[in-house]
Amino acid sequence: MGMSDPIADMLTRIRNANTAKFDEVLVPMSKIKLSIAQILKDEGYIGNYEIVENGKFSDIKITLKYRDNKMTKIISGIERVSKPGLRKYAGKEDMPQVLNGLGVAIVSTNEGVMTDKEARKRGIGGEVLAFVW
Repeated sequence: MGMSDPIADMLTRIRNANTAKFDEVLVPMSKIKLSIAQILKDEGYIGNYEIVENGKFSDIKITLKYRDNKMTKIISGIERVSKPGLRKYAGKEDMPQVLNGLGVAIVSTNEGVMTDKEARKRGIGGEVLAFVW
């Protein structure tokens, strides 16, 4: 049986690896997870990511980032907002702000997956996937 919420699984793997202060974490690949990884990299929450081929399936290897020799985590919180049982949508007027702009909301729009700032700038709304701070 397949996973009911693969995005929540990805965020949980990142959260757990971050808490355990691992250098990297493997996440099963999909296009939306690749988009989320790109946003996390662009916003400076992770070091890098790469696609790892392992036979039939591919994984995304995410390199985590820390400050002060692994003493301080860059990602202090990562949370799934819209769930399969309860979708959360935001229009361009009511796009959420995470910690008054200190964090980032990841939004899935009809123009692709982007940050809340980018969606606000383009004047579009969408499904709020996750908050990262």
